[in-house]
Amino acid sequence: MKTYVLGLLISLNSIYAFAQKLNKIHQEAILIDTHGDILFNQIKSGIDIGKLQPKGNFDLVRARQGGLDVQFFSIWCDETGGYAIANQQIDSLYSLIRKYPDKIQLVTTAQQLENVVKGQKLAAMIGVEGGHMIENRLDYIDSLAKRGMAYLTLTWNNSTSWSSSATDETSGKVKAENAGLNNFGKQVVQRLNKLGVLVDLSHVGEKTFYDAIATSTKPVIVSHSCAYSINPVPRNLKDDQIKAVGKNGGVVCINFYSGFLDPTFGSKQKAFLAKHDKELRLLSAKYGRSNAIDTLISSHQTEADVIRPAVALIVKHINHIVKLIGIDHVGLGADFDGAESFPLGMNSVADYPKITAELIKNGYSETDIKKILGGNVVRLIKASRGS
Repeated sequence: MKTYVLGLLISLNSIYAFAQKLNKIHQEAILIDTHGDILFNQIKSGIDIGKLQPKGNFDLVRARQGGLDVQFFSIWCDETGGYAIANQQIDSLYSLIRKYPDKIQLVTTAQQLENVVKGQKLAAMIGVEGGHMIENRLDYIDSLAKRGMAYLTLTWNNSTSWSSSATDETSGKVKAENAGLNNFGKQVVQRLNKLGVLVDLSHVGEKTFYDAIATSTKPVIVSHSCAYSINPVPRNLKDDQIKAVGKNGGVVCINFYSGFLDPTFGSKQKAFLAKHDKELRLLSAKYGRSNAIDTLISSHQTEADVIRPAVALIVKHINHIVKLIGIDHVGLGADFDGAESFPLGMNSVADYPKITAELIKNGYSETDIKKILGGNVVRLIKASRGS
């Protein structure tokens, strides 16, 4: 009996010590998420993300609970939209900031970021996801930068007249001789460098990727992608691309979407959707396919949870990048509110401490964890902005 009690006390002490270490590291770190598709959903549904929401992955309440310090708000529309929609979404972020000035503040430099975090507010940054939103005009880059654009993703899934996307390069929609950046595309990269706006290489095709790396005089960001060698999907980076980011001084920020993390997820999800095909078709006719899948998952949450990967898989991708190019070149870009499935337990920004816990379990030091959680991105912003 005494042996059992002693063992229990040791176990409880170990749990307490781990919790104390986790809390210390997580609270001291500057936690940065480099990609969240929050604003599009906010406009579409009219929700107030300043208050706790029953749906979605982000609001200011849960951001605070999860220790999130900096959120890059994605400005996104598909290829049918452009500059006007980008500004509409930026307007919505400005409105949120005006409504909750004690909780959130726009920043564009590392110094501003650090000051706002010290003031216990969420630092908001802007990432424009898709070069089509500049509508082939360099002056639109200038205007978006003045409004706070911190990075421009050169393509979304669609290509532009000056850059080819991963989707179009791999599908053959863009022929090899037409892939990559043309002269105007290189001017875009040069203008971004001049303005101190990060060049984001998530979503771009391999030819565009290497053209941009060769053109950029500053470190690049890959705001929400994973490792191809673990899960070979077109949106993930191959090892040579990861090495090129390391040589450039850039940062690869890991996407939390199950389909990018887990090589088995695609087939599992296909079987799940096929099982509920009749219901999915009815929902699609009513809501559109993307919203229909979200609704279907909510209706069969227990079943959908079975196919979600473990949080450990996020850190597996981190481990791979660290092994290839070192601890200074990896960060977090969750893609919350931009996908239908994330690892089990990662339901919102409130769950970020689970990433820290997994990093501790993997033997990362306090210093290295702080780099992964946000320190590397702060360094990147300093390299881009000069402050």
